[in-house]
Amino acid sequence: MDTQNRRGFLATLSCAGAVALIDARSSFSQEAPPEVTTIRLAKNRGICIAPVYVAEELLRAEGFTDVRYVPSDGGAEQQKAVASGEIDIAPSFPPLLIPAIEAGEKVTVIAGLHAGCFELFGNERIRRIADLKGKTVGVQELGGAPYAFVSSMAAFIGINPTADIRWVIRPTATLMELFADGKIDAFLGFPPEPQELRARKIGRVIVKSATDRPWSQYFCCMLTGNRDFVRRHPVATKRVLRAMIKATDICANQPELVARRIVDDGFTPRYDYAVQLLKEIPYAKWREYDPEDTLRFYALRLREASMIKSAPNKIIADGTDWRFLNELKQELKG
Repeated sequence: MDTQNRRGFLATLSCAGAVALIDARSSFSQEAPPEVTTIRLAKNRGICIAPVYVAEELLRAEGFTDVRYVPSDGGAEQQKAVASGEIDIAPSFPPLLIPAIEAGEKVTVIAGLHAGCFELFGNERIRRIADLKGKTVGVQELGGAPYAFVSSMAAFIGINPTADIRWVIRPTATLMELFADGKIDAFLGFPPEPQELRARKIGRVIVKSATDRPWSQYFCCMLTGNRDFVRRHPVATKRVLRAMIKATDICANQPELVARRIVDDGFTPRYDYAVQLLKEIPYAKWREYDPEDTLRFYALRLREASMIKSAPNKIIADGTDWRFLNELKQELKG
């Protein structure tokens, strides 16, 4: 998107609350400038992380002159890129973060971004999570995000995900079509996959994390930084998080505008799917939900599934830094 269109995007934020969010003359102008002026963020196919995509102008207002989007897969490879320092800040899934923290990878969770992005679809033989026992579930890899989320749900009701579920491993691009063709029984979709399956009237939704407890009560995407970046650049980290929080509120308040922006910028091709998703995800919940509770919840589920050995408190102690979020919650009361 060119400079003129970007300015138009900001100017079109009509509601007073959204306009206030992007006022560069707010109290943060009294802070020291960021220690670095280049910031590298993850770019992947997930449209639920729209706040990352619409934060560019907010990041520039925070003092970042070079905002880069690094292509990634959104899963394990992206996690490795954050740990290695190739990406500074990225959204990630709790079931991927927790094993990485246990393994000592250089990642630090700094906030929750949003809840409610994944949906579990089943065929006519599956009406609840318990029906996954003995059935086939498609995933792109063992240990990836869909595998970890489904394993967490299964373990929560007493199913052994290793022994009781038959995992079918295929590339991401083919999994949804395998489900559509009846070759697997269940499939965990991330936007825009659920929107497409519903539009095609394929399968039934078994779990919708935006509305179904307990999954709806916890973040599905959390903001993560490279550990060294967070430690060495605390001012920059806080400024990035401030921009992301403001962008999250813009997604909550202006879904149609944000959908048009991410389509025009090439992050996703379908405006209708983007609007539907942005209206369904409870972006405003970042104020209410506790990211530490999310990590504790998923750490317990992963232990039940024998995917980690560490206690939740160790995961939280080793892999989180909430000081920036706590400061910004006070600053950005709304």
